[in-house]
Amino acid sequence: MRDPAVTSRIMAAVPNRNTKPEVTLRRALWRRGLRYRVHTTLTGKPDITFPGARLAVFVDGDFWHGNAWRIRGLPSFEAQFDRMNNPDFWRAKLRRNMTRDVEVNSALAQDGWTVYRVFESRLKRDLDQVVEEIVQQVRAGPPR
Repeated sequence: MRDPAVTSRIMAAVPNRNTKPEVTLRRALWRRGLRYRVHTTLTGKPDITFPGARLAVFVDGDFWHGNAWRIRGLPSFEAQFDRMNNPDFWRAKLRRNMTRDVEVNSALAQDGWTVYRVFESRLKRDLDQVVEEIVQQVRAGPPR
């Protein structure tokens, strides 16, 4: 079992801003002529916002937001914890993240924002399609 101080140090080093998938998406959007904001005080701190279109974009890590079991070909969300140290902690942590995602989506929608979430695995696999979907939402303008 790893010392908790070591785990804490490792976790503190995990970037939560300007990750490679975020930067890749931002560059692709910029090349398509879209201008956006990356610093915001909105609920949930979206990775990219389009204030005029009231579109908030989140680039979610597969592990941290509960999608890793799908891309690893595991039978269920629960199965990914079978070999982990402290599986109850990780199960609860990821469930809290997923619940918070739903709450953030709801809060932003109530404030008149459209939320677009994309997992990093989809971004790697299908960047052009993701960019096209965002372009269409920005062009559609704010929700009515």
